Amino acid sequence: MADRPLSPHLSIWKWGPHMLVSILHRVTGSGMATVGLAVLLWWLGALAAGPEAYDSFAAVMGSPIGILVLIGVSWAFFNHMSSGLRHFVMDIGAGFEIERNKTGALAVIASGVILTVVFWAVVFLK
Repeated sequence: MADRPLSPHLSIWKWGPHMLVSILHRVTGSGMATVGLAVLLWWLGALAAGPEAYDSFAAVMGSPIGILVLIGVSWAFFNHMSSGLRHFVMDIGAGFEIERNKTGALAVIASGVILTVVFWAVVFLK
């Protein structure tokens, strides 16, 4: 057992945007699966229950906290989608060079924020 190599610990690796994007991909997927599904089911239940239940749902989701939740879910969606596209590109064998990988990771982070801002700008300006 003494001559077996040790697994590298997190303190050995240099943190970079590619590691952040990998972690955020998992977090946003889990967040959409829990929070997004809860909001979707509440919305569908409110639709089925009638106008009073829907008005209650709309009041909560129209409040500042509700809007913050919806912005968070939409950011999770856009970030997860962008990261998924990056993974698709890597699955075909491209983007593994260190600089290209870091640039792609930074593009994922930026596109998640930009797409969220554009989406909500369109929602609020309509």
